[in-house]
Formats: sequence, structure tokens, C-alpha cells
Amino acid sequence: MHILKMLALLRFAARPTRSSGAAFVSPARSSIATSHSHRPLHVGAALQNDDGERSTSAPHLDAPYFPIYYNDVYEVDMPPGHRFPMGKYRRVRRAVQSKVASLSDEEQRRVHCDFRESPLATREQLVTTHDAHYIHRYLTGDMTEAENRNIGFPWSQQHVNRTLSSVGGTTAAACAAWEEYLRRHEYLKRADAQSTSPNRLTSFVTEKTAHLCWGGKMQSANKCTSCFAAHVAGGTHHAFKDYGEGFCIFSDIAVAANVLLQRYSAHKSVPIRRILIIDLDVHQGNGNSVLFDGDDRVQTFSMHCSANYFSKKERSDLDVELPVGCDDETYLSTLSYWLRRIGEHQFDDQTDAHRKQFDLIFFQSGVDIHEDDRLGRLSVTASGISRRNALVFEFADKMECPLVISMGGGYPKTDNWAPIIEAHAGVYLEAHQYLSNKRLQSNLGDPAISADALSSEC
Repeated sequence: MHILKMLALLRFAARPTRSSGAAFVSPARSSIATSHSHRPLHVGAALQNDDGERSTSAPHLDAPYFPIYYNDVYEVDMPPGHRFPMGKYRRVRRAVQSKVASLSDEEQRRVHCDFRESPLATREQLVTTHDAHYIHRYLTGDMTEAENRNIGFPWSQQHVNRTLSSVGGTTAAACAAWEEYLRRHEYLKRADAQSTSPNRLTSFVTEKTAHLCWGGKMQSANKCTSCFAAHVAGGTHHAFKDYGEGFCIFSDIAVAANVLLQRYSAHKSVPIRRILIIDLDVHQGNGNSVLFDGDDRVQTFSMHCSANYFSKKERSDLDVELPVGCDDETYLSTLSYWLRRIGEHQFDDQTDAHRKQFDLIFFQSGVDIHEDDRLGRLSVTASGISRRNALVFEFADKMECPLVISMGGGYPKTDNWAPIIEAHAGVYLEAHQYLSNKRLQSNLGDPAISADALSSEC
């Protein structure tokens, strides 16, 4: 039995708060590419231009890692009056990019952050999760009108490219975060091995790189540096194996998780054994719940509005339903409680003392919980969303594993997009600030240490 299902089966009553309680229930580019080079735009002391390019070397090991992928180069011409907010993706990316570029040189050096164009997902990646015939029919425009209506988009080649980039960007972000995590893990493992070796500069290694470890102390190679990655798109959690709904064709998070498991579950040093999806969109992550039903390697946690289902309610490993009109206090106390329960659970098969609960976490960061959202039906303020984000960042930190952030729902009520754009952008900016604060707290005033320099001292 999945451990989160075990938690859900406890059927806890709503935790008392000073507000109404929440009820907890269990319940000319190719349309398909085999490879696609993403062009990193490094945010350092200067930013060249809005869509400019700059090559980057390997990230310095003494800075938290935070690449941000974006796919607004694949914007789709929508029919007049269509309710999907296609334009928000570029506006969010520009807001994030502009803010990060406006930071001081010192602030920018604290976090290795660059912006990368999302690659197109490949057939090989898609078939890890979705039916091959469904994939072919979608890519070739052989979907029925009823299927397209259920998805919510008219089919077009423009949309095929955008869909593939939505999956490809999240997959690339996940792989980038994990590869960087492995690189730093291997360095720390070598550094640990050298710590007992005389005639080595071990004091330099341990003092200058202490912040590479979670908590700021070099305890073991199992406690690697903060590696976040993000996609200013994705979060398509209503896609199922052979059909889509709710503006979702393929599940980017599910594909990314399956690609990670396919590539790294047998890694000789640090295999991926268990992944957690934290889905905080206002709607249930029903597609991912079904896609990973019976797969203990991926745990699904969805916290959503109890009255906002537009199709059959599915069963995640842990479902938490919130009442209509849920405010900040109820939302945050509920999330904090369940994150703590998840973090405290000990797995039945956890025989290795160094084994972690999760190896990687996905965060579906929908902001349609916002009080100004057209579809949300909750009453969470902008401040409440920021505090939600912080809870997730702190949880990933406590779990000592990489965090991959995707976008999610967010639908402005009127022509005033500002509250929704700001809420979306805040997810990424607050992640950057969180990492920056961790770097600052390390109190290291020395120049950046390059990967080559560190390798030479191991």
C-alpha cells in the first residue's frame, strides 16, 4: 500500500482553526524532435536582451543551482474569446527575468540561475507515460472533434509544438536538477573520502564548501546542495494515458518522473527510488493520480478545492479537500500539517540509515487558489500564496532532495492580469530568494570556487 494512502486512510477530521475547517478525505520546427538544443541565457551582472543568448560553463559548486526553462517561443494563436490565458506565460517569464536581472551583482552571484528555452519532448519520452497510438493521433492531427473539445483546444501544428515544449521543458528541468545533484554528490563523496587523508588540503575543502551540504555542515555526501529547477509552463495534471482534458494533452510531470526513473533508477551511486508530486493547484491532479496508481515509486499528494471537480474524482495517494472560500489560515495550517505528516513518515522498506523518504520532488504551483482567480473558488491572498511557496521550499530542503517547479492554473477574472501574473512570477522569484538566502547564511565571503578547481583538490 502506498504510504500516503496509509495516511489518508486515517481519515483525520478537520483540524480546528479560528476559521472554518477543511475536510480531509482520502479518496519551421519539427513537430517531434529527437533532440533540441536549449539555449541558456545566464543571468549574471548583465542581461543581454529579452530573448538573447549567452553560453554558460558548469555551475560553480558554491552557489545553489536554479535553471529556469520557458516555452513562450511556442505561443499559439487562439480563437477570439478563448478563455485560456495563453499570453500569461511570456508575461510571467519576462517579469521573472527582469527582476532577477535587476538584482545587484552580489545577489546574482549567490544563485546560479539561467533562462533556457524549453526543448521539445521526444516520442521516446512521451511513451514512458502515454499510449503510443494516442501520441501518434495527436501529433498527426487525427483527434476527433469531441476529443479536442474535451481537451479545450482546437488542434493546430502550433499547438503541437507548444504541447511538446510544455512536456520537454519540465523533463529538461528535472534532468538538469538531478544531474547537477549527482555532480555535487560525487564531489562531496570524494571530499568526504579525502577528509581522513593526511597531506591533503581537507580544511580548505570542508570550510570552503560547507554550504554545499544541507544545513550548512559537511556531514555526508548524502546531504547535497540545494538544486532547484523550474519551468514557466507545464503542470498539465489533467492528462491521462490515452486522452486529455482541462487544457492538458500530455502530463509533463508524469513524463518527467518516468524519464528520471528510466534513466536513473539503476544509477550505481545515487539511484532514484521514490519521487513525490506536491500538487497545489485548485483542481485535483486527477491525471497524475491515475497514471501513478499502483506505482510506489511516485507518490501523489493533491490539495484542492472540494467543489471544483469538472470530471470524475480520482484517488491520489493523498487527497486533501478544502472548502469553498478557504482562507489563508485554513489553507496554510492544513498544508503545514500534511507536509509534516509526510515528512515524518518512515517507509516500511527503509533499511538503509542514509536512505531518504524522497529523492526528488515536483511542485505543481498553480495559483488558481488566489482570491482573484476566475475559476478557483478559494480565498487565498497573494501573501498566503507566498507563504505556501515557502512551506514547499522548506519541505524540499528538509527532505534533502532536488525540487522541480512547474506552473499551473491561474485565470484572471477581468482584463486586469496583474494579480495572477504577480502570483505566478512570485513562485519563481521566491524560490530564487530562498536559495539566495541559503547562500547568504553560509557566510562565505570568498570568491566563487569553480568546478575545475574543486575537482583538482579532490
